[in-house]
Amino acid sequence: MDKVILEIRAGVGGEEAAIFAGDLTRMYQKYSAKQNWKFAIVDFNQTSLDGYKTLIAEIESPLTASEQNLIEILKNESGVHRIQRIPKTEKSGRVHTSTASVAVLPEIEQKEIQINPSDLEISFFRASGPGGQNVNKVETAVRIVHKSTGIVVASQAGRSQHANREQAMNILRAKLYEKKRLAEQAILGNLRQDQIGTAERAEKIRTYNFPQDRITDHRLNKSWHNIEKIMNGDLDPIIKACQTWS
Repeated sequence: MDKVILEIRAGVGGEEAAIFAGDLTRMYQKYSAKQNWKFAIVDFNQTSLDGYKTLIAEIESPLTASEQNLIEILKNESGVHRIQRIPKTEKSGRVHTSTASVAVLPEIEQKEIQINPSDLEISFFRASGPGGQNVNKVETAVRIVHKSTGIVVASQAGRSQHANREQAMNILRAKLYEKKRLAEQAILGNLRQDQIGTAERAEKIRTYNFPQDRITDHRLNKSWHNIEKIMNGDLDPIIKACQTWS
């Protein structure tokens, strides 16, 4: 099995940015379904209009020897995505610009990142459902704070504390590995261009212009039309073009 962690965060634009983060989540969910990948939402912070302030998902593929691994396919989705459209909440018909950031991280094996248990602050809470409702009476969801770095991760999709703790640790390892990788490359002065737009690097990579029915990838200086089709998971042309670029 091959796995990556997908993190989407609403950026500039208030509720519209959160709605856009939800749109991106569904786009990647539908794209994963087309590829026969498993897409599981692990943790989320949902708004009243069904947007997401933050969302973390795990994407899993039954990798065969002839296939690319998931991180190679999806790594170029990392970065800041910008949307231009008239929000449903906008009465005057003005086009608003909002952003959301996407990070795609490889899942890291336990032996690759050593974590001191005494450096962890672990707490439990009730898992939430749509609209912020508590769906469990038992506190099965797990939140972990890595005290040395201040990184906070959580998992609430599992049915038990054990499952959620394991998933939260997977996310923490991925985040610590990415932090270490970026720090090492910064020291070498050789920060790679193929993983732009992580939390540390807020660089705009793509604009979704709804009034003009056009998506533009700024790294490629290339555009695609029919946004509705792309947002429904038809991402292959963009992803393959980005792979050629990288």
